[in-house]
Order: sequence, then C-alpha cells, then structure tokens
Amino acid sequence: MKALGKIVVLGGTGFVGRTLVGALQERGYSVDVLSRNRERLRHLLVYPRVRVLSTDVYSATALQSRLAGADAVINLIGVLQSDGGGGKGFERAHVELTGTLIAAMRGAGVQRLLQMSALNAGAGDSHYLRTRGEAERLVKSSELHWTIFQPSVIFGPGDGLYQRFASLLGLLPVLPLARAQTRFAPVYVKDVAEAMLATLERPESIRQTYPLVGPTIYTLAQIARYAAQVTGRRRVIFGLPNLFGRLQGMVFDPLPAALKPFSSDNFRSLAYDSVSERNGLAQLGIRPTPVELIVPDYLSRGDHQRALDSYRADR
Repeated sequence: MKALGKIVVLGGTGFVGRTLVGALQERGYSVDVLSRNRERLRHLLVYPRVRVLSTDVYSATALQSRLAGADAVINLIGVLQSDGGGGKGFERAHVELTGTLIAAMRGAGVQRLLQMSALNAGAGDSHYLRTRGEAERLVKSSELHWTIFQPSVIFGPGDGLYQRFASLLGLLPVLPLARAQTRFAPVYVKDVAEAMLATLERPESIRQTYPLVGPTIYTLAQIARYAAQVTGRRRVIFGLPNLFGRLQGMVFDPLPAALKPFSSDNFRSLAYDSVSERNGLAQLGIRPTPVELIVPDYLSRGDHQRALDSYRADR
C-alpha cells in the first residue's frame, strides 16, 4: 500500500476526533477536518498540517468536492442522544450520513474508509445500536477498502464517562443507576487513535472489523464508584430495578439531546455488555492502557505522574 498523505476527517470536533487529528498530523499526514462551523474549531488551526473546512457533510455535492485528492476518509460522526424518544437523529447521523459519504467517496474516486462504530452494533431494539449496525452493513456492502472499529466505552481527559460521573457526583449526594451491572471494557482514547493510525498503513486491515477494548472489565456501578473514589467524594451509588431504570429514561426523554443525562434508548443499549473476547488492539500490536494509569491523572491531578511515565516508557 502506498504511503497515505491527505486524510479527511468527519467528526474531528469530538472527543476521539480531537485526539486523532493531533496524532495524524504528528505522524506527518495532511488533515482536512470538515465541519459546519469552522469558528468552533479554531483550536485545531495551531497544527501546521491541519485545515478546517466549513462543509455541510450531509450534502453529497459539498462532501464530494471536499474529498477530491484525499487518500483516505475517517468517519467519526456519531450521536448518543436524539431529540425526542424516536430514532430520527440516530438515523440521520449514522445511516443517512454513511450512505451519503459512500456515494461521495465513489464520486471523488476515494477508496479507503475508516468507519467508527460500536460494540453490539445491530443488536436489540436500541435506536443507537440498530443504526450503528445499519451503517456497518452499508459500508460492508460497498466496494470501498473499509475498516470498521467497534470500541467499548472510551475514556480519557474530557470523556463522557469518568469525567461525567465525577461531575454528577459533585452535584448529587445519591446516584441511582439504571442497568448498574452492565459490564464494560473501557478503552483509552489514545489507544483508539493509535489503532486507526496503524490500520492506515496496513493492507491486511482492509475489510476487517476491530473490536477495541481495554484490559479490564468493570460494571457501570464500579465505574461510577471509581470516579467517586478518585475525586475523594463519599456518595451513595446504587442500582435501580429495571422498572425504575426504564422510568428514569422516560423522565429524561423529552429533554433536548444536548441536555439528556440518560434516555430510554440508553436503557435499551445497556441491556448488552460492552465487552469482547477478541481485542483489535492486540491484533494491531497495541498494548491496552489500564484505567488506573490514566483516570486519576485527569480527575484528581494527584501524585500519579510517576506511574504514568513509567508505563509509557515501557510501551
């Protein structure tokens, strides 16, 4: 496979995107980040090989013009919440956009696609998982040179996992959790970015799907309790029976997507453990990073740096 030069990233504003864009340009790639609001991404302009281009990514014509001359496209766009209780937001962000992207890549003559998905894509009646699965089917049925990534929950500075729990625990003396015993294998955001970088240069990764999981499995309750422990907060954290967990989701359903801490669709997604016996990180020669070596560093900023530096030196 030839050395890739220009990468177009959709979803470069998000949690994974910010890490990945920095890693790509450090590796020597030229990166075009597409966004409808260029002014929100001014922080990316400090990178010498990164351009932020105002683009309506839902427009096939606009998208095709931005893909001209690209060597690969990385699609990170995804949503965890949708307005109302239906699945229109998920359908648009996952299925409609993926179909538009595939057509635009075909029109621009770009073959290489890295597609972000999720563990359990296609399972059950969750709109989130169903539409992730439909997007995967579109990608797999295309003629593109695709690679799909299925991470468990992703952690790192600014995450929506440990950092969100820490914020909630700062406000609430008691935290009731729906599906508290659902299991996860949290994966470090820099490991996810490194996996994507690795597959860009490996022809054997074409038409492969990589589950991405961390080295240890935790229940949702254990994740919340660890956030409390690291931040030094004594809180009551307990699991809700499914009836009350379902009601908890229904209470928040009417809120706008940006304000929802939980929803009925989240409740349905949590019916499935987000774990995998196969780990794409190991397949790609990447050592999964433990939660305990990263999370205390950004939640407490305590005397943790020595262990972190020692771990990085061994990688």
